[in-house]
Amino acid sequence: MAAAAGGAERYFTRWYKPDVKGRPCEDFCVLQHSNRICVITLAEAHPLLQNGKTITSINYQISANCSRLQNKVSGKSKRGAQFLTELAPLCRISSSDGEEYTIYSCIRGRLIEVNENILSNPAILQEKPSTEGYIAVVLPKFEESKSITQGLLTQKEYDEVLLKRLNSSS
Repeated sequence: MAAAAGGAERYFTRWYKPDVKGRPCEDFCVLQHSNRICVITLAEAHPLLQNGKTITSINYQISANCSRLQNKVSGKSKRGAQFLTELAPLCRISSSDGEEYTIYSCIRGRLIEVNENILSNPAILQEKPSTEGYIAVVLPKFEESKSITQGLLTQKEYDEVLLKRLNSSS
């Protein structure tokens, strides 16, 4: 008997953004809920999820004047939420090998929340990237909720990208 689908599989549609800003394998996954809320996560092929990487720090301070932790949202219309473009940085993650990765929004919308749990327990980012290890939650504008997936890949299209990478490296 097949295992029952979890919440992420049942209620969310997976979309992928490979090689963000031209950086090979720096892929992100956008989990889009039927209510248009989007959860930003690392895609399976992201270097931070590969063997041997240990996350040493996660920083939501994007610049001297901008911290994603200062995002305060209130009310039904999500007043006070920071507005993000597709290439807005969400956080920076450093690994034990000295690499630093900038995590981008991948979609336009309002920043509803960042995952503060990964600050105290960075390992969940690697252990459960699609659930407890998410990066942020973004709410696209209602009128853009259908078009935000333009430029993103379906699971099948992303699998083809991964296959091409595998074939070109072997």
